[in-house]
Amino acid sequence: MSRTRTGPGRAAYAAGKMSIADQDTENAAGWPLGRLLSMAARLVEQEWNGWLASRDLTHAGLMALHALSAGPRAQRELAAASMVEEQTMSRVLDRLERAGYVTRQRDTADRRRLVVRRTTAGEQACRGAIDADVANTIVSARLDDPAAFRRQLIRLIASLLAARGEGVPQSLIAASAEGGTGPR
Repeated sequence: MSRTRTGPGRAAYAAGKMSIADQDTENAAGWPLGRLLSMAARLVEQEWNGWLASRDLTHAGLMALHALSAGPRAQRELAAASMVEEQTMSRVLDRLERAGYVTRQRDTADRRRLVVRRTTAGEQACRGAIDADVANTIVSARLDDPAAFRRQLIRLIASLLAARGEGVPQSLIAASAEGGTGPR
């Protein structure tokens, strides 16, 4: 059963600017774990997106810049690496290109293919976002035991990927074996 949101919270929800006031909070402590995790993820993402926006970036844009660390990629490959649809990647790249963070050129061997390259400004923006470690700080600063939380998240993600029949990244397998410690 699908539920359509109506009322004053609908526009905020659609814009990704949900407020806790838009939620049924009377029984929030009794929400299922999935709903709590989803709410936490959205709140962290909103705070992180605000920080990124102040630097003319989005989360998807940062993922694309990071995926370009290894060198130029076709737009289609970049979408897959960033786990977004090709149409979404096109809009992400439009914004990154306007900011001067990437360039797009037709592949000389296949004119249908667009090759995306990170510029020096894009490299600096990506490095600055990573070095600032804001996403980690948003979460860690609010937890009593961030390392234990990390271990549980790694275990959850690895388990969900395995249950879907998807390969579990080697870095998650290694982190699980090490007790979830590793890069912040």
